[in-house]
Amino acid sequence: MSLANEPLIGFGEVRHTRLRPRRNAFTYPTCFLLLPMRSLAQTADVLAVNRAGVLSFHDQDHGDGRGPGQGGALAWMEALLRAEGIHDALGEIWLQCYPRMLGHSFKPVSFWYCHRADGALRAIVAEVNNTFGERHCYLLDAPQFGVAQQADKVFHVSPFCDVGGVYRFRFMRAQHPGEAERIVARVDHDDAHGPLLQTSLSGELQAITPASLRRAVWGHPALTLVVLARIHWQAAKLWWRRTGFRRKPLPPAHFVTR
Repeated sequence: MSLANEPLIGFGEVRHTRLRPRRNAFTYPTCFLLLPMRSLAQTADVLAVNRAGVLSFHDQDHGDGRGPGQGGALAWMEALLRAEGIHDALGEIWLQCYPRMLGHSFKPVSFWYCHRADGALRAIVAEVNNTFGERHCYLLDAPQFGVAQQADKVFHVSPFCDVGGVYRFRFMRAQHPGEAERIVARVDHDDAHGPLLQTSLSGELQAITPASLRRAVWGHPALTLVVLARIHWQAAKLWWRRTGFRRKPLPPAHFVTR
């Protein structure tokens, strides 16, 4: 794991496999940010934060939408942890998310890795957005890298999946000698009949520099627009194959599921 709390950018891929009733699998190249939220203000001003940029990060894209004047996304996360009875996540809080690209933002899922003061992982929050403008958080208490945890699925994401069953989460962040540091976030969905979806977001991490930002912009010039387009394209394929369409239910009464 990185010893210095410097903002990072990841280059890797998104994998998604639907196992039934008709198999549908795809892999797309992608990039993402991994930001040390408590140290972000003290880092070099290479990344555009809360200001215009071809590739940028804005606090209001997360949580309850509060801006930097209200403490931003970090203050929202700290308040969420306190409300859930977690008072010892006093170390760094890393946010893995898609950036804004060309001023546009859509983040299907972002992961908050919340650490204790001694560096141990204390909690992970999966912040999920659907295409209807709704948001929900899954809180994993006392997780460990490499160890699976689960939470009940209560939030509507796809009209081709029931709101039910469980999510199985597994996260890894490691660096082997002579290799770049890597991070993997895997989320699988099991319904009443067993495994249904297998998904992951993974990539190699690099420091955010002018060169790595150019690589992201030239390699993924309309990243978030393309993410939305691909979601709708895959949905159209499932509809064409008569996978079964579900109407969107009301959002869950509680914003956080543990």
